[in-house]
Amino acid sequence: MPETRPISPIPRQIEQGIERLSTLLDRGPVALLSGAGLSTASGIPAYRDRHGQWQHSQPIQHQDFLRSEAVRQRYWARSFAGWASMALASPAAGHRALTRMEEKGIVSAVVTQNVDGLHQKAGSRSVIELHGGIDRVLCLACGERFPRASVQHWLAAANPEFTAGATQPAPDGDAQLPDAAAADFRIPGCPSCNGTLKPDVVFFGDSVPRERVAAAKQSIDAARALLVVGSSLMVYSGFRLVDHARQRGLLVAAINQGVTRADHLLDLKVEADCGEVLERLLGRT
Repeated sequence: MPETRPISPIPRQIEQGIERLSTLLDRGPVALLSGAGLSTASGIPAYRDRHGQWQHSQPIQHQDFLRSEAVRQRYWARSFAGWASMALASPAAGHRALTRMEEKGIVSAVVTQNVDGLHQKAGSRSVIELHGGIDRVLCLACGERFPRASVQHWLAAANPEFTAGATQPAPDGDAQLPDAAAADFRIPGCPSCNGTLKPDVVFFGDSVPRERVAAAKQSIDAARALLVVGSSLMVYSGFRLVDHARQRGLLVAAINQGVTRADHLLDLKVEADCGEVLERLLGRT
């Protein structure tokens, strides 16, 4: 049998919050909205701290990536240096607990702001990747998609002398890297048409495709409540789903360490580690 991780005592206030969450889950299936706080236990840093402030360098902006060769060099050099950490990341306790909740019919759908694919690695089936997936690369010219692992080989072949040295992982699969290190980084074109390659994700400043937003809203409409896990909801694409749920008259709860943009809209909030709370909830079902 798999080893069971011992669960340590927690403050009474948090225990009461978990009891209320358990009651909420008993009422019927919930739609889930997950964010970066769920994946930090897998070694993937979050963009923001518990106060909702940036704790890393500003992320790539969509229009900057399209306009500037230097920005694309910087992005792909950092991505090349950090890809191994993302590719090897394993689901954490929270991802696994949510998979079991889906199997039990407690969670009806997972809408994730994360691009790391860890929900799918954990076995979740009903996943809507709001911001796309970092494991895919899109050609902006012909629209063909390629596995990110293949692109890593192309980048290595184009930059045989590139050495990143010791790097710190950064959000979304890249790494902290001095700009000067990327100055001569060569980016291969699309093998089909030599077009510009871009990760198949929604960069900051870009819009989530309408069909994806519609699918997320439909999954919320079909549920009895919305549970937010590990998201500050500072990005509008996540916040508007909470606002949508409230307008539909659904209860909205959150598990998040720190502030969220939607604190005023929440019926219940548990400020504790996502994985630990989800494990405790699973143990009550």
